[in-house]
Amino acid sequence: MYVVPKDSFVASTQGSSPKPEIRNTKQRRTVKSTIEGLEDFISAQDLHLLMVNRGESVSLATTYRILQSMAEQGEVDVLKTEDGEAIYRQCAVEHHHHHLLCRNCGAAEELEVPDLESWAHEIGEKFGFADINHVIEVTGICADCQKRAKTTH
Repeated sequence: MYVVPKDSFVASTQGSSPKPEIRNTKQRRTVKSTIEGLEDFISAQDLHLLMVNRGESVSLATTYRILQSMAEQGEVDVLKTEDGEAIYRQCAVEHHHHHLLCRNCGAAEELEVPDLESWAHEIGEKFGFADINHVIEVTGICADCQKRAKTTH
């Protein structure tokens, strides 16, 4: 994991909150095991298609509900693409962290920005807020996509 220097901006995961009891259904286990095998972020539709192609029986609506539940439980990270689509990924890091996300291929770098965490809490408290959370999304074009673009021109 890369630790970002002070004054850097990155994409954020949702903060964690208390986790209510969740039923461990066959569909939930299928979604969880499928997303655990992936390295990059994936949309609910693409994840559903992947499961269908593997012969799994999980509806698209159920896939969306399970991913939303997993995001609320802090089991997966969720980011919004520039067109507003939610994409999901199982992260190796369980605590609050951030991402730098490639707009072309979806590659992501997990980052920690301690100064940002401190600042978010300080500014919230300054204005009398409690239970502070933040979402910051930073996207760009990764080095691999930049290289591919140069070779096609």
